[in-house]
Amino acid sequence: MSAQHLSIYLDDWILEQVRAGEHNFFKRLIGAVEAADWTVSLHRTGPEARAAAPAREGYALYRMEPPTHARALTCRRTYVGAFWHVEAEAERWTWPVAQAAFDADEVDGDAAAQFFFSTRNRLYPGVKPSDEEDLAFIPLQGRLLDHRSFQSVSPVQMIEEVLARHSGPVVATLHPNEDYTAREIEALEAIAARHPHFRFQSGGSPELLRRCRFVATQNSALALEGFFLRKPAILFGLSDFHHIAGSVPRDGIEAAFENLRESPPVARYLYWFLQLQSLNAGRPEFEDRLRARLRHFGWPI
Repeated sequence: MSAQHLSIYLDDWILEQVRAGEHNFFKRLIGAVEAADWTVSLHRTGPEARAAAPAREGYALYRMEPPTHARALTCRRTYVGAFWHVEAEAERWTWPVAQAAFDADEVDGDAAAQFFFSTRNRLYPGVKPSDEEDLAFIPLQGRLLDHRSFQSVSPVQMIEEVLARHSGPVVATLHPNEDYTAREIEALEAIAARHPHFRFQSGGSPELLRRCRFVATQNSALALEGFFLRKPAILFGLSDFHHIAGSVPRDGIEAAFENLRESPPVARYLYWFLQLQSLNAGRPEFEDRLRARLRHFGWPI
């Protein structure tokens, strides 16, 4: 096998799509690599495959998994659309974009406005945001009782902190891909019993996002999506899109809530974060930008 070989490791469901040529990002990525005279092989990821990967000649790419060796990278969709990142670490809050400074004055306002409105119309056709109910929307993720290393507080404590500072209705949604324990549901029920203006539910996140005044979350993608509806956000966890949000880890909880009074430049930010800082697999320059990204990490391509 040539050293100019890329092994791509994927979960079963997406591996089938890629083998069938039905996944746009990987289809164009493979084409970009093969156009540079590299070869490509596809592999089912898992403990055994990951353990054997460092001994395999060439380079490796994972999806949403930590790289296994110095010649490996990971990739992940950047929340919406055809935007992706290729990075050396799996945790988004460690990525260069998370550390970069956002300066709205350095972003082309006309290009940003065109990008913002065209993307919003594609993602939310016909949606008219409102906030008459003074509603706080809390999209939950997993492990509600745990205070993990990237979080300022546990998810259940996050709910309590929002309730202590917001007198209007507060609605939390359960993540559709999480299996919550009886203890987690009991904790939510106990909060609801103490706070009549709080409730939790399964589903309904798109409608709540349209109606809410702000989003409070650890680092759910719904906070970023809310920017397209001009909904401010408070993040209780580390994130790669913290720049215009109120960030509890960055600024403390009181300053994070004070940030709700601001009117951030969402169009310029979303253009900067998505179009300029990530790889757009829907654009004609994708292959050139991808190969440049791989060269950034020392790959001979």
